[in-house]
Amino acid sequence: MTVMQTTAVTTEENRETAETATRTDICSAPPPRYPRPDGRDSYTISEVVAFTGLTAHTLRWYERIGLMAHVDRSHTGQRRYTNRDLDWLDLVGKLRLTGMPVADMVRYAELVRAGETTYAERYELLEATRRDVLARIAELRDTLAVLDRKISFYADAGRPYEAELTPNRG
Repeated sequence: MTVMQTTAVTTEENRETAETATRTDICSAPPPRYPRPDGRDSYTISEVVAFTGLTAHTLRWYERIGLMAHVDRSHTGQRRYTNRDLDWLDLVGKLRLTGMPVADMVRYAELVRAGETTYAERYELLEATRRDVLARIAELRDTLAVLDRKISFYADAGRPYEAELTPNRG
């Protein structure tokens, strides 16, 4: 999920009231550590497969349907992914776990690429997804309660029978 994070920024002109807040759009917190620092982060598709667990076919498909922004290419035409691409793939993985339809994920990607003017639409899309997730959590809690009752019933059901089989030695 995309999160808005507020951070404190210190300015040299105003050290005494250095609590100027800025908003930064981050994909997930805390960001994962990557093997290469920004600026030297050029990963092949096979490296991204190893990092993410996605298949090369899935990565190409994400790019083809517009879920991934344009991925840079080497001089030989091979895809070269960056840490930013890995962050995006992490977010896409989280959205998949929510059950968000692929069409909605693609729409979200389009809105992100369109810029800040789409914040309201992104907000609505993520809020709707959040409501769906909360409803699924409630359903799963109800299902878990049923399972717990059944497990308890079967655990208790075998006890009297076991007691009858053990002779009383008193």
